[in-house]
Amino acid sequence: MIATYYRPQTLDEVIKLLSQPNTLPLGGGTLLSKSKTDSVSVVDLQALGLNHIHKKGNNLEVGATVTLQQLFESEHASDALKATLKLEAPLNIRNAATVAGTLVACDGRSALASAMLALDAKIIIQPNDEESLIGNLLPLRTDQLGGKLITKIIIPLNARLTFEYVSRTPADKPIISAALVQWPSGRTRLVIGGFGKLPTLAMDGTEPEGIEVAARNACHAATDEWASAEYRMSVAATLAKRASETVRS
Repeated sequence: MIATYYRPQTLDEVIKLLSQPNTLPLGGGTLLSKSKTDSVSVVDLQALGLNHIHKKGNNLEVGATVTLQQLFESEHASDALKATLKLEAPLNIRNAATVAGTLVACDGRSALASAMLALDAKIIIQPNDEESLIGNLLPLRTDQLGGKLITKIIIPLNARLTFEYVSRTPADKPIISAALVQWPSGRTRLVIGGFGKLPTLAMDGTEPEGIEVAARNACHAATDEWASAEYRMSVAATLAKRASETVRS
């Protein structure tokens, strides 16, 4: 339940408010508007101008309050990234949900989080322009973001993303997915998603050899109400192989 609403005009005011107990940033409001047992205060970020997308060299700088649909419609978003955004939420939610909010609230079935982890995206946090790789931030986000604010997500544009998945219906989030990214240098990152608290980094190396084994290993304890670990191990290997063939084609 939202008990107090703030709409500060400066970043300094936002940081000061977020240092108070039970106070959270408000982006699109798709999560905080849901009923909660505990009362929270919210800090509206609309006045900070964090809703812009900029291409800077080989990177795409995405403001924290950019909506999923804004990113989907960006000329710089690849087809694979658009596919993850479409899987993340239906259109009405994409028009409100923010990129940063989605990443902070994600679980292992998040297609967008899988893609961002595979892309080795960077997160800029205030105060002090603190930079963190998304793989370092996500497991510790509750502790690391207390009294702080994500202001920007930096996505590399000089890397090719491929995303493969299986879901129960076309509208469902994946029960198993493979996000594969390859850089011109040959560096290859594979992330397996569709289960657990977070997507799993299965491989980060200079060559794609062993990618099927890496995909299988990432699913060895992946049994839940949606699928067994054995099923996911088999399908993950197939998806990783398919993604590898696509990214090299």
